[in-house]
Amino acid sequence: MTERVDLTDKKMKGMAAAASGTRYEVADLRVPGLRLRVSDQVNLDGKARSVSFVLYARFPPSQKPTRRTLGTYPAMSLADAREAARGWKTEIERGTDPKAKEKAERDARQAADAEAKVKTFDAAADAFLKRYVEGEKKLRSAPLIRRSLALHVRPTLGQRAIASIRRSDVAALLDKVQDNAGPVAADKVLAHLSKLFNWWATREDGYSSPIVKGMGRSNPTDRARTRKLSDAEIKAVWNAAGKAKAFGAFIRVSLLTGQRRAKVAGMRWADVAADATWTIPSEAREKGSAGELVLSGAAKEIITNQPQRKGNPYVFAGRGDAAIAGFSKAKLLLDKEVSNELGHDPEPWTLHDLRRTAKSLMARAGVRPHVSERVLGHVIAGVEGIYDRHEYRDEKADALVRLAGLMRNILADPVDNVVRLEARA
Repeated sequence: MTERVDLTDKKMKGMAAAASGTRYEVADLRVPGLRLRVSDQVNLDGKARSVSFVLYARFPPSQKPTRRTLGTYPAMSLADAREAARGWKTEIERGTDPKAKEKAERDARQAADAEAKVKTFDAAADAFLKRYVEGEKKLRSAPLIRRSLALHVRPTLGQRAIASIRRSDVAALLDKVQDNAGPVAADKVLAHLSKLFNWWATREDGYSSPIVKGMGRSNPTDRARTRKLSDAEIKAVWNAAGKAKAFGAFIRVSLLTGQRRAKVAGMRWADVAADATWTIPSEAREKGSAGELVLSGAAKEIITNQPQRKGNPYVFAGRGDAAIAGFSKAKLLLDKEVSNELGHDPEPWTLHDLRRTAKSLMARAGVRPHVSERVLGHVIAGVEGIYDRHEYRDEKADALVRLAGLMRNILADPVDNVVRLEARA
């Protein structure tokens, strides 16, 4: 018969080890069925005995009493063992197997954890990019959206359950972006988040976006940039670009063509014909493109002078088989050279400002607005855009020649004298 003892920590610590190859049990006087099993094994405290708590009971659906281990002493305290035993006995009285219940609860927790992991912001963002941005819509801005989320949002909200993100969280995030990158950058992040949250609401029951009207950080009118480079800045940028290899050549061609950054950077050797015709590929869902441009001699010479790398199809080659990238870093280095050329730091400018500068220069050179708009690849609005289907090939070619001629006058005598700009037509 098993000895019944009013167990205490002192009594348990003083219990002798069982004889070699055997074990014995002591029943707790306070909780019927709770027993202390002592063996000859080494315990967690290094003593030559192993003590564990077991519950001796009829576990449903069996009617035969059996023993089940609750825990090992001292990892499980006597108080915890008694509480666990009472809980198990309650479940047994209800006709429930406590082990089965614990397993069901554990499985439910794991399932909930897995579901929560699937529904983190990162998971939602991955699905949004894959299925909506790059899938259903095939947005041209996909790389920008992906980069914006990675830079500004994922580090803060990535591991949060998307359903737990509140309006205050978004506001705090936008405050951070505004402080670090300005109100316009914050509004771009807001626009990306708004699309993401609204898309997620179409897929998740009971979900609503935390974004509401009035969370923007800038006025649309204020966001419209008017920056163009002065003649002195044009000359400084041109000369500084002569020291910047592929990026510098990219800058010069941007000035001489007025094309978007992605178009110039993505120029392939196969796109430029022997007669200097540059065929600019149009992407899906693109609003406007210059189509074909007959390049000026100045632009053609810059392109011809670029080294052709084996396996790389791009005129302005980057690493491996890719086009140039890392514009932010390259622009910072260029600005240092521009400062040296000017003798002071220039007013802040962006690569897109080169496009505005080219448009303004074409106007100075006598190019009609409807022609320069087509050079830039803008969508022509209204009746003219609908009915005027003329290609404007010669007119656009003349506009680029005029632009190059005015650039020659501005530069006067370029420092490197490598590029010979044609005279204004």
